[in-house]
Amino acid sequence: MPDDRHGCSTRLDAAVRERGLDAPTGDRPDAPSANAGPRVARVPEPHVHDTFSVDGIDTKRREGLLEAVLLDHDGVSAASATERNGTVGVHHDPDLTRDDLRELLESCGLVVARGDAAFEVRRASQFASARVAVAVLFGLMVATPYIAVLYPTRIEWLFYDPVTVAYLQSILDSNVATHFFVNLGALSGIAFLVACGPIIKRALAAAAAGRVTTESVFVASVVALFGYSTLAAFTAFEGGVHYDLVAYAVVVVTLWNHFGVGETTPETAGVRDPTADAPAAADEEEPVALTDGGR
Repeated sequence: MPDDRHGCSTRLDAAVRERGLDAPTGDRPDAPSANAGPRVARVPEPHVHDTFSVDGIDTKRREGLLEAVLLDHDGVSAASATERNGTVGVHHDPDLTRDDLRELLESCGLVVARGDAAFEVRRASQFASARVAVAVLFGLMVATPYIAVLYPTRIEWLFYDPVTVAYLQSILDSNVATHFFVNLGALSGIAFLVACGPIIKRALAAAAAGRVTTESVFVASVVALFGYSTLAAFTAFEGGVHYDLVAYAVVVVTLWNHFGVGETTPETAGVRDPTADAPAAADEEEPVALTDGGR
């Protein structure tokens, strides 16, 4: 579908022309602001609300075009399209089905998420964001003690004050080191299990099937490094404690999967509004819809 930001006509533009609708003024700086406040529309009491997750609303102009097309359709009392999160909300007559609205949106050149998968898509997106937050926050919590205490004792030549280095080394040689490493091990372990949960599941499934994948190698390497560090920290085994490398690996892989090669998911999903079927309050006036699309 052509990109109307480059001045090319799109299927959405064609739908507007076919209906003889007025195109929005777009993003011209001299145009009246369409976002000065929420747009208010009167919604008949029997009307219900549906929300769709779509791909293709990439400009403010398309928001206006799509809303104009929806409002021109019989049975639609209010409509809002949001570029920011790719959602379309429609108040409509119950006789107008969700499939009818989906066909209308698709006829405008938009890709509409299937209703039965939309909730799962949104939930997966939320979990992915939570995994990124866990990886980054816990990674920082592991890195900070290493930078403050462990690194100076490992690379003494970078620190001109031998007294400070000797003091830090004395901390590591005392009983305090046990609590120190317990915290680091817990933080890095939780970050690995939470942030890399889907990777661990796929690696286990691959191992059960007798296959070796990149994710399997990553999981095995992190587990081996974590085990080695735990032995070095809490037994007589002589070795370095590298919980920092575990945390760094988790952060890098999580960020790479989320922002690099990982599949992206929309922030919102096309699920039916849970309040759509709730009985309306007994009131003489018709309900009011704020159709600003969450702007």
